[in-house]
Amino acid sequence: MPASGNRVMIVEGEEALGVLKALANETRLLILSLLSHNVMNVSELADALKMPHSTVNFNLNQLQAAGLVSVEYEPGTRGSQKLCSKRYDEIVYKVPGAAVESHPHEVSVTMPIGNYSHIEAKPTCGLASETKIIGMLDNPRSFFEPDHVYAQILWFGGAGYVEYTFPNNLPYGAQPQTLNLSMEICSEAPQYDPEWPSDITLWINGFEVGTFTSPGDFGGVRTRLTPRWWNIDQTTHGALKHWTVSEHGAYIDGEKLSNLTIHDLGLQGSNQIKVRLGVKENARNCAGLNLFGRKFGNYEEDIVMRTSYNFPKDAPKVSVR
Repeated sequence: MPASGNRVMIVEGEEALGVLKALANETRLLILSLLSHNVMNVSELADALKMPHSTVNFNLNQLQAAGLVSVEYEPGTRGSQKLCSKRYDEIVYKVPGAAVESHPHEVSVTMPIGNYSHIEAKPTCGLASETKIIGMLDNPRSFFEPDHVYAQILWFGGAGYVEYTFPNNLPYGAQPQTLNLSMEICSEAPQYDPEWPSDITLWINGFEVGTFTSPGDFGGVRTRLTPRWWNIDQTTHGALKHWTVSEHGAYIDGEKLSNLTIHDLGLQGSNQIKVRLGVKENARNCAGLNLFGRKFGNYEEDIVMRTSYNFPKDAPKVSVR
């Protein structure tokens, strides 16, 4: 067994809690330090730390549960001995929230679906992480549980909306050309129903971009990202939709929705971009929505906003806010 490998552990969301808790202890940090260059058994660790075997065993169990230590058993003079090694040399923790990327003439922001700024929902409704239901089913109060930031699927039936506040990372002096939003989404039916249309509307900065009719609520199969604990007699995936607002109008998957243009959105001079997805009270097909994160459904992505821009010839190019 190697003493340690040159491996990096990347943690985020709920899985990060156990790792961070395991590391928040001086004894466990000392154990990891001792295992950096050698495989050691419990007696050797106890001698080095000058601690009882029971204390060392307890802390090893915490490290093993967090995936930080590997344990193997080999025959010893008095039964088997526990050989321990460190699994990772570096741990990277991704802080929850939007991730911003900048490319030449394009800014990309990825928003986890649980990072909404407001939501209005009525039963049937709920949300779940990759490991569990958050709060209680069909209770709108659950959307305000602290764990809502870990949501990988959220849903509500009938009328309602969910709203996100994106940072506006356009450079000063830049002229926006197109704004593209992509997300995995579908209707919300009891359990699931592929023929359950819902009229889903997008608003940006309070302006109605347009409405498309989702054909149904899709389930009955275990998709690539469906958690093992989730029953497949429920919603399991949606459709990946691309909304675009350009200088010529608003579109979804290339089909025109309205004459709203990028210049109508008031992006310049604003620090934030409000994005709302919802179903109107008076919608012809008032059947709610399901929204999927990158660890649920068919597509490994959250809500992604891409904004392309250019600089007028006489505009100063300032890229730092």
